[in-house]
Amino acid sequence: MTEPPAAVRAAEPPPDPSPAPGRITNRPPGYPNALVWLRAGILRDWRGVLGAFVATWFYLPVALFAAVWGGVLGAFVSVFAGALGTEDQLPAAIRDTPLVGDLLDAVLSRSGGVLGGFVGFALGAVGGFLIVVLLPWREVLDEPFALLAGLLGTTVAAALIGLLYTIYRVLLEPRLMVVSGARELSRREQARLLPILEDCARRLGLPTVPRLLIEDGAVLTNARTYTRHIVITSSVLDEPDEEIAALFSHELVHWRTGDEVTSAFVRGVALPLTLAHALPTWLMRTFPHTGTKFVVFLIFWPILLTMRYVVLPLHAQDVRAAEYRADLGAVFTGHVEGLRSVLERRRSFEGGRSGWDEAVCATHPPHELRLDRLDRTTEQPAVAPVPLTTETLFGRPGDFGTPRSWLVAGLVVAALVVGTAGLGVVQWAFFRPQSAVDGYFDALADRDADAALDLLDPGAVPTADRELLADLIRGDGYEPPTDVEITAIEREEETATATISFRLAGTEQQAELRLHRAESATAGLFHGWRLQDGLATVGLPPGRDGLTVNGVPIPSPSEDSPPISLLPGVHTASAPGSALSEVPTEKIVLVPGQTTGAAFALAPVLRPEVTATAQERVRAYLDECAKQTVAAPTGCPFDHSGGTVQKISWEILEYPEVVVNLLGPDTARVSTPAEGQGRVRATGTETYFGGPSPFDDEDQVAVVGLLTASGDTLTFQPGNGDD
Repeated sequence: MTEPPAAVRAAEPPPDPSPAPGRITNRPPGYPNALVWLRAGILRDWRGVLGAFVATWFYLPVALFAAVWGGVLGAFVSVFAGALGTEDQLPAAIRDTPLVGDLLDAVLSRSGGVLGGFVGFALGAVGGFLIVVLLPWREVLDEPFALLAGLLGTTVAAALIGLLYTIYRVLLEPRLMVVSGARELSRREQARLLPILEDCARRLGLPTVPRLLIEDGAVLTNARTYTRHIVITSSVLDEPDEEIAALFSHELVHWRTGDEVTSAFVRGVALPLTLAHALPTWLMRTFPHTGTKFVVFLIFWPILLTMRYVVLPLHAQDVRAAEYRADLGAVFTGHVEGLRSVLERRRSFEGGRSGWDEAVCATHPPHELRLDRLDRTTEQPAVAPVPLTTETLFGRPGDFGTPRSWLVAGLVVAALVVGTAGLGVVQWAFFRPQSAVDGYFDALADRDADAALDLLDPGAVPTADRELLADLIRGDGYEPPTDVEITAIEREEETATATISFRLAGTEQQAELRLHRAESATAGLFHGWRLQDGLATVGLPPGRDGLTVNGVPIPSPSEDSPPISLLPGVHTASAPGSALSEVPTEKIVLVPGQTTGAAFALAPVLRPEVTATAQERVRAYLDECAKQTVAAPTGCPFDHSGGTVQKISWEILEYPEVVVNLLGPDTARVSTPAEGQGRVRATGTETYFGGPSPFDDEDQVAVVGLLTASGDTLTFQPGNGDD
C-alpha cells in the first residue's frame, strides 16, 4: 500500500540552541523529565527486548550448539540404523505399533538411511535444544507457582540489568566517549561544524543540541548518535556543507527521539550475550583475514548466529523505522538534496564502533528504499498533504503514568514480592554497623565530606558547618586515618559499639564509636546505621584573626566561642605573623569522638632577625640622645649630675646589648641584661664653687622599651615596658 506523501511545515526557529540544562546534561528536549525520556526509549521496541530476553536468559546459543550437535549425532545414528535395518534399532514400542512400525521399517530400509538421517537430525536437534532450555527448570517443572516465580524473577533480573545498563550508558557516556577515542572539537572545527548543527536544530524546533565530538583517523565519512552525544569522523570536514547539514539533521532526529536509549536497553537485557558477542566481532575487525574470520566463526558460531538471526531481526523493525524517521529530519530542515547525495554515493554513513553497532547498522534499510521513501515524501500531491511537523516527526512523549509505565511499575512491585527473601541478604551485606563504619572511613580516605557526614547522626553537624567541613577535609593539610580495622562490634537492639584501630601520623590509635540504627530507610527498605561519635572537637586561641585550618580560613573565635567540630584525622593549623613574630604551623591528631584535651596553641615566636633590628633601633635612639647638649637629654637613659653645666657633649663609647621578649604577636619588650650594659661619656664645663671647671665623666647605660610592629615596620618606644 502506497503511503500518502507528506508536506513539510518548518518549525518556528527557537533561540540559539545550547547544551541541555539539568542534572543529565545534553539530553534531548521535549520530555518533561529524564524518566519520561528513558521510559519512551525503553518501552518502544518490545520485539527487540523480547528477542534479547529469550536469546540471553534461556541460553539460546548453548541450546543452538546442543541442537546442532544433537542433530549431527542423531543423523549419524539414524543413517546407520536405516542402512542396517530397524529390528534392533527402533524401540520395541514403536516397532510393534500397527502400521507405524511397518511404515518406518519400509521407509528407512528402502531410503538407505538417508531419510532416517534427516529425521534423526531433526529429532536430535529438537532434543538437544529442549534439553538446554528446560534443564535449568527441571526441579520446578512440576510446581507451577515455583516455575512462575522463577520466570518472573528471571524477567525482573533481565529488566533490571537492562535498566541499569541503560543508566550506566547515559550517565557515563562522556567518559566512555573519551575512552573510545572521541575528542572535543578544535576552535576551527567548531567554527565549521557548530553553526551547521545549530541551524539544523533551529529548523527542527530543538532548543538544545547534543554535545558534538570528533574521531580522528577514520577514512570513511561516518556519524553515530548516542544518548547525549553525536560523534563524527574527521572525514566529515571534507564534505560540502549541504551534506553535513543533512547528516546532522538525520542524527538530531535520532537524538531527539531517544533511539540510542532503545538500543541501550535492548543491549542491556542481552548484556551477557552482548559481551560474549563482542569478542568474536572484535577479533574479526582486528584481524580481517578470511582464515581468521573462519576460525573465529567455527569457535563462536552459536553466539554469532543467535545475534544475527534472533536478536537483531526482532530489533531491526524499530531500527528501520528509526532510520526512515531520521531521514525525514533532512526533509524537515530542507536538506533533502544533501541526504540524497550522501545516500547515492555511500554504502552507509553510520558505522559501528563495536560489534553490536556494526550488527545494528547492518539492519538499516537499503539505500535505494530510503531514496524511494525520500522521493515519495517530497513529491507534491494533488490533494492536501499530511503536514510534516515536529509533532508528527517526534511524536508525543506522553506522561510518565502511561499504561505501559504502570505495567513496568507492577512488574517492579512483583519483583519486590518475589525478592523478599533477598532483602535480608542485602541488609546483612550492606546495611550492618560494619558497613557504616567502613563507609565512613572510606569517605574520609576519599576526602568526601558529604558521604562521611551522611553517615553521622542527623543533627550532629549544623547545616552551616557542612560546607566548612567539606572544605577542611579537602585541604592540603588534612591526613585521613589509614589501616582502619574493626576489631569488635557489640550490638544491643537499636544501638551498637564498634572498636576500631587505625593509624594517624604514623602512630597506632584506637577508638570506640557508638552507632544507632537509622530511623529512615534507604529506598524505603533498608535501615542503615549512623555514627554518633564520628566528629572530634578542638579549641582555637581566642581573639586571633586570620586563622586557617588545612588552608581554609576559620572565623575569628572569641573568649566564649565553643570548640569547633572537625572530622577525625590529622589537621594542620596556621595563623598570620607580623614583622615582629611568626606562627609556626601546628599539627594536631584527632580521633573519632574526642571532645576534650585537643586545642591549637598557635603561639607566636620571635622572628630571628628581630633582635638585630631592635639593636639597630636602640642604637639610633641612643645616637639621637647623644646629639642633645643638655645635662639631662629628654627621654634618654643617661644624664649628668653635678654643678651648673655651662657646656656639655655626649659620646656613646659602647652600645648596650638588648634582649627582646615577646609580649604578644605585635609587641615585644626590649631590655638590657646586667652583663650587657653600654658606656656613655659626657664632657664639658660646669660652674663649681663659683668658677668654671671642666669635666670628663663616663657612666653605664641600659635601655628598656617596647618594640611594636605596624605592617612591615618595627618601631622602638623607650620606657619601662609597663605601658
